Amino acid sequence: MIKLLIVDDSALMRRLIGGVFKANAGFEIAFARDGVEALIQLHNFHPHVVTLDVHMPQMDGLTCLGRIMVERPCPVIMVSSLTEAGADATLEAMNLGAVDFVAKPEGAVSLAMDEFAPILLEKVRAASTARLSPALRLTERVKLKLRTGRPAPPTRQSPVLTTSPLADVAPPLGDVVVVGCSTGGPPALDALLSSLPANFPWPVVIAQHMPASFTAPLSRRLDKLCALTVSEVTRPVALAPGQVYVGKGDADIIVTLRSDKVVVAPVPSSPEHRWHPSVDRLVSTALHHLGGKRLIGVMMTGMGDDGAAAMTRLRREGGRTIAEAEETAVVWGMPGELVRMGGAEVVAPLGSIAQHLVDWAS
Repeated sequence: MIKLLIVDDSALMRRLIGGVFKANAGFEIAFARDGVEALIQLHNFHPHVVTLDVHMPQMDGLTCLGRIMVERPCPVIMVSSLTEAGADATLEAMNLGAVDFVAKPEGAVSLAMDEFAPILLEKVRAASTARLSPALRLTERVKLKLRTGRPAPPTRQSPVLTTSPLADVAPPLGDVVVVGCSTGGPPALDALLSSLPANFPWPVVIAQHMPASFTAPLSRRLDKLCALTVSEVTRPVALAPGQVYVGKGDADIIVTLRSDKVVVAPVPSSPEHRWHPSVDRLVSTALHHLGGKRLIGVMMTGMGDDGAAAMTRLRREGGRTIAEAEETAVVWGMPGELVRMGGAEVVAPLGSIAQHLVDWAS
């Protein structure tokens, strides 16, 4: 039985979200109207998972999340608007320890529940098994934010990596790192990319499952943290060393060739794939145009199996692959499936993935 605490100042949203779980077996539900009530329920109800609205009176979602992570840490899913302000707040929430988020339905909320409900249900079930990694030092970061009122910077795993002189040489045509992640992905990307040196010689292309309004704020956030340049892909762009390309949300991102250049481009989401940007589609297009030997695949935290089959093919065709280890992954779904299929050359904790990339790309 999963004990779920639903926190939202809207009586309609509490009723609709509660109805999703009352219609499915295996849940015990409690409610709170704001952050103050949520903290009382945190200690009285002892939830396994919390869904937490970002904007509430008395105590907002970020403040409440900070208190949860200090007083009684448990998996939290943020319920966010699709505005840019909502995206920024949600990314900050994930930096403070939230494991995932769902976008609040727009317009006639009750009419959108058929689409919203299965996503929320799946994410809560995944969150109930999520790992709150001590490697991220969440408690220290939260206490800093609560004390100063300023967002706490993410913990960087390794500020200086060993590089070879070859890292200063432009890569051969087509050498690319492809990265897939979902649940827990933004802070994992913080840790990975901030640990890569400015002279890292291969472009990095990322498929992170997200709505369209979230990937631009994510890219800006990562760009501030990294020695590499990070941007959201909104049009076809020729790949270049020292650049990180984030696929636009609610669409897919592909690798192709144009005029003898390796190009990354946004394309409409494919109905053949469930999650977007699709990791499977990114890796498959890179394999088709470049072949496995010119690719490194990295699979990080996320629920489901998106990209596992494609990265297994990548390894079979001569490429190299890394799966994030279970000990650091928030949800070991995607990397765990890659391991299960025999597609992971290396299984590594988050803090050592960057060094593998530097060694292999040199």
